Amino acid sequence: MVNNVIELVEELPSELKVTGFEMIEREVKQSGNTGRVYLPKNWIGSTVKIIRVSKRKGVSRQTKD
Repeated sequence: MVNNVIELVEELPSELKVTGFEMIEREVKQSGNTGRVYLPKNWIGSTVKIIRVSKRKGVSRQTKD
């Protein structure tokens, strides 16, 4: 039952408030066994927050009755 609740929470979007200086919307690209987001060179050394704004692709939901 806990797994079903976790799956449901992952499917529902949350409203998040983030304070920052600049925002860029990018698509995550594959890089080996992980995902990668390219950002401007002048952001090197900065702290960033990554927020997924779309549903995950290629993840099938399995439910147990």
